[in-house]
Amino acid sequence: MVDAVLNSLTEAELAIVRSAEPKALIDLDEDGLLALHGRVRRARDKYVGQYRRQAATVVAETASRGGAYERNQRARDKAEVFERSLARVSTALAKAARHSAAELKAERLTTARPPIVTAPRRPASRARTAADTSAAPRPPQKSAGRKKRDASDIAVGRRKQARKDNRG
Repeated sequence: MVDAVLNSLTEAELAIVRSAEPKALIDLDEDGLLALHGRVRRARDKYVGQYRRQAATVVAETASRGGAYERNQRARDKAEVFERSLARVSTALAKAARHSAAELKAERLTTARPPIVTAPRRPASRARTAADTSAAPRPPQKSAGRKKRDASDIAVGRRKQARKDNRG
């Protein structure tokens, strides 16, 4: 059945389907995949729309959806071929996008991260004291209630300022 549908495609449509084959997708970068995705999606949308319009007219003629289903097989098959091609391209595009996002993230992290400087090692003979092992004191954390009160105070001040600004 698939061969019969592929044989009924025009040369331009067949070129789109062939460019969406897995072997052809390997050579494309993210921009190429985006362009191909757009072409395949337009072809799929064309045949889905065509199928729906034809089915609507046949339903009106035959007064049954079942009769329209049988008479509209070719358009439905073409839409299915392009739907499968679109799924392949979408999967490849998602994979390429994830890959490039991971590369960009790694690049940003390496440029943002300062070089690691290691402290000189202490001689093993020196005993550690309590002052050596304690970390610098951390400031106390605000409780949830304190954060809410602070936010409320800030909001009150901003509302007062807004009223003053709107008067003049």
